[in-house]
Amino acid sequence: MHGQLLVVWCDGAVISRFSAWLLVAAGVFNVVIWPRFAKAIVDDERAWSGEAWSSAPTSFLWVHAVLIVTAIAFGLCVLVIGARALRSHRSAQRGSRRTT
Repeated sequence: MHGQLLVVWCDGAVISRFSAWLLVAAGVFNVVIWPRFAKAIVDDERAWSGEAWSSAPTSFLWVHAVLIVTAIAFGLCVLVIGARALRSHRSAQRGSRRTT
């Protein structure tokens, strides 16, 4: 199985090395970008009914907060799946080197 680029997980799912790297990149992107977007939303005048941090948050802030938290959670899940797939590739390569 020299040069095989696929990892088969216990349930039969297969993730290629390219797909694993793509998942890692997408996860890192989400984890890095969304917190910056959160700061922009908090600083937006539509996020507060009056002065920022001294008045009640508006629905604009709450809706975006839910979107941001959801996107970061999905990003972390995607990042973990990609990292685990890459780790599986590395351990599969080590195992094939030892047997040859």
